[in-house]
Amino acid sequence: MIAKIIRNHNWKVAGGIKGGIRHQSTAAVTPTPPFRTHVAANTPTTQTFYDKDSSTWTYVLHCPRTLQAAVIDPVLDYDSNSGHVSTQSADGLLAHISTSKLEVRHILETHAHADHLTAARYLRHHLHAPVSIGKRIVDVQRTFGPRYNLSLDSLQGSFDGLLDDGETISLGDCSGNVIHLPGHTPDHVGYMFGGHVFTGDSIFLAPTHTARADFPGGVASQLKSSIDRLMGLAGDTKLFVGHDYPGDGKQVSCSTTVADQLLLNDHIKMDHFAQFRMEKDSSLNTPKLLHPAIQFNIRGGRLPPADEDGVSRMRIPITTKSAYHAGTIS
Repeated sequence: MIAKIIRNHNWKVAGGIKGGIRHQSTAAVTPTPPFRTHVAANTPTTQTFYDKDSSTWTYVLHCPRTLQAAVIDPVLDYDSNSGHVSTQSADGLLAHISTSKLEVRHILETHAHADHLTAARYLRHHLHAPVSIGKRIVDVQRTFGPRYNLSLDSLQGSFDGLLDDGETISLGDCSGNVIHLPGHTPDHVGYMFGGHVFTGDSIFLAPTHTARADFPGGVASQLKSSIDRLMGLAGDTKLFVGHDYPGDGKQVSCSTTVADQLLLNDHIKMDHFAQFRMEKDSSLNTPKLLHPAIQFNIRGGRLPPADEDGVSRMRIPITTKSAYHAGTIS
């Protein structure tokens, strides 16, 4: 069931909330301009939008003739310190879609993200387009649901479409295919439209190069197989990444090519990639939005079910095995 919509711009999660996503009318919102627009033959026009707080790329692609469109990996604004959530970025995206006269037919997720809250359900409410994700999201839900006291029943119906490898997605005169790219997560997929592939969290630009594979269900060897699949595409295929972490004040970028990755990506040249990836992942910090992001995103962008007082709360599991956990300290 879609969360109840309340007409106000902001909402809080940390202390709990009654109702659902609160928003403002997009009629008065300034459209967010795309960072870049990419045009290629027999390929939907691709417009890119960067969320600085989570270093996430959102993509809007459309058929040049019919203006039928898809949105990939949209983002809500979330402040982890206050629990404050805003739809400002999503509203700017909606305003852009409206002024561009695009007809959004698909809202697509590459996977259940652990670093930002998805705006998929919010866009669904406004655009009346289905939200789809890789079919192995059910495995992710079974893994993470119990950790946040979410029953499997409460997770049913979170997504309108569960996508299989090779499945076709149509946008007017253009069509694309789903590519199953497990490794970072079991449900992870990419989307290939003509000469453009939206790779999600699998392969990255320097200095990150490749995704981590240490989340439950992640497998480094599977990640390498997924990257090898991408590297088997034509050299001029443009790869649109899920994030960019440029560092050193460098300009962010959203894309690379297969040829450039084969030349410049040191990770994929390694003979023992899986071992390298596992060792590197053991030194990485937990994403700061992991807990709110996972329990929100495995529900397709819905708040957790309300407690008896009518308030919906995000939960943080306590994982220590110290005396606190044993109940000897109160």
